[in-house]
Amino acid sequence: MQVPENFLWGGAIAAHQAEGAYNTDGKGLSVADVMTAAGNFDERRITNGVKTGEFYPNHEGIDFYHQFPEDIKLFAEMGFKCFRTSIAWSRIFPNGDEEEPNEAGLKFYDRLFDECHKYHIEPVVTLSHFEMPYHLVTEYGGFRSRKVLDCFVHFAQAVITRYQHKVKYWLTFNEINNQTNYDRAFTLFTNSGVQIHEGENAEAVMYQAAHYEVVASAKVVKFAHELNSNLLIGAMVAFSPVYPATDKPDDLLKAQRAMQSRFWFSDVQVEGSYPAWLRKYQAAKQFNLDITDADLAVLKQGQVDYLGFSYYMSFATAARPGEDEFYSYNEATDLVENKYVPKSDWGWQVDPKGLRYALNWMNDRYHLPLFVVENGIGAIDKLTVSHQVHDDYRIKYLRDHIKQMELAINDDGIDVMGYTPWSAIDIVSASTGQLSKRYGFIYVDRDDQGNGSLKRYRKDSFYWYQKVISTRGEKLGDEYADDSK
Repeated sequence: MQVPENFLWGGAIAAHQAEGAYNTDGKGLSVADVMTAAGNFDERRITNGVKTGEFYPNHEGIDFYHQFPEDIKLFAEMGFKCFRTSIAWSRIFPNGDEEEPNEAGLKFYDRLFDECHKYHIEPVVTLSHFEMPYHLVTEYGGFRSRKVLDCFVHFAQAVITRYQHKVKYWLTFNEINNQTNYDRAFTLFTNSGVQIHEGENAEAVMYQAAHYEVVASAKVVKFAHELNSNLLIGAMVAFSPVYPATDKPDDLLKAQRAMQSRFWFSDVQVEGSYPAWLRKYQAAKQFNLDITDADLAVLKQGQVDYLGFSYYMSFATAARPGEDEFYSYNEATDLVENKYVPKSDWGWQVDPKGLRYALNWMNDRYHLPLFVVENGIGAIDKLTVSHQVHDDYRIKYLRDHIKQMELAINDDGIDVMGYTPWSAIDIVSASTGQLSKRYGFIYVDRDDQGNGSLKRYRKDSFYWYQKVISTRGEKLGDEYADDSK
C-alpha cells in the first residue's frame, strides 16, 4: 500500500519544548516557563513566576532557537515534505497584550520558515501550543477572561498577515479538548492559562474558557479566509477513543457521552454550532456561561478547513453505580484499564487499530480532510559508545500505526492529508519536563538535569522513516513484527 503523491510526510515539535532561549531577543515568559521538571508519573509543578533554585527545562529546551538550520537539514535528509511547529506567542507579544509585535521575534520565524522552504518543506504552524504569555495569566486569569480572547486574535492576525506567503497550513489551538480533564491543574493551566480558586466549579470554568477559545478560533479562521483564500486553517484535538468496558448498555451510554464530552470542541469548530446535548447539560448544571448571540454568529462564520489530531492511545470507561441521567463524564475518575492492549513505560495504552477507528469515526462525523499531526511513543533510548540508538520499539510502534492509517486511506477511502509523528527530534516532554522521555528520530545529548553537549545523532528510526517516506509508505520494514493485523 502507498499513500497519495501529495501526502504530507513530516514530523512535529512545539516551540516551548524545543526552542529554549526563553528570555532572548525580547521574549516574555510563557506558561511553560514557570513549570518545573517532574518524573515518570509525577505532575509538573507550576510556580509563581520563575524561582531561584528551581529547574525549568523549557528555558533551554534543545536550543532549537540557535540550532534550527542543522535540524531542518536533518529533517530534509529524512525526506520531510512538511514540518509542524508552533509560534511562541510570547516571542511576538512578550506580555500578550501589547499593541505592536516584537520585531526580533517575527524575524526569527522568518528565518525558520525560509530555512524550511530552502529544502521544499512546508511549515504547518500551530498558533497556541501551551505557550500563553504568563502575564495574561497573572493580569487577566487566562482564558477565563474575554480580554484574552481579543489578545489571542490580535496575535494570530499579526503572524498570519506576516507569514501568509510562507505558511499555508495553520492550526488554532493545540489539543484544545485536553481540558475535558478539568480536575487536572496542569491541563487547564497549559491549555488556557487558568488556575482554579478554592470554591470554584472547575467544570464551569473550563466550559467558559473553552467557549472563548472556540470563538477566538472562529474569528481567526474568518480573518485568514478573508486575507488570503489560499490559507487552510484547521482545528486540533487529542483523539483518544473511549471504548465501553463491557457490552452493558450503561457502559455503552457512558462511552458515548465520554466521546461527546471529548469532542464537542471539534464539533463546534467544524460545524459552527454547539451540539444540543451540551446546551441542555450546561443549562441543567446552571453554569450561567457568557455565551452571546454575537458569539454564536461568529462560530458559524469561522468553520475550519480540516481537522488535525494527535493519536497516542485509546481509553476505556464504565458506568458508575447510580449513574445520573446525563452519564456525566469526568476524565480524572471515569477511565478504566483496557486489558486487551499493552502499555508504554509511561502507562499509555498502545492501540494501533485505534488509529484506524479514529480516522473512520472522524470521517463519518465531520466529512473534512484529516491530518495526523502527532503520533509516537515516549521511550528511554540508549546512546551507544559509537553514537547509535537502536530504537526498534519506536519503529515497530510507528510501523503498526502507519499500516492502520494506510488501511484507512486505501480500504476505507478516508482523505488523510499527512502524517507528522511526535516528535521530529528529541524535545522536552510537555507532561513531565523530561528529556529521557524521548520521541524523536534524532537523539539530542541532554539529560533530565540539563546536562549534555546538545549534539544530534541519527537513530535507527531516522533511516527507517527516510525509507518509509521515499517509498510513500510502501516499505515499512518487514523485519519488525506487526501485531495489529
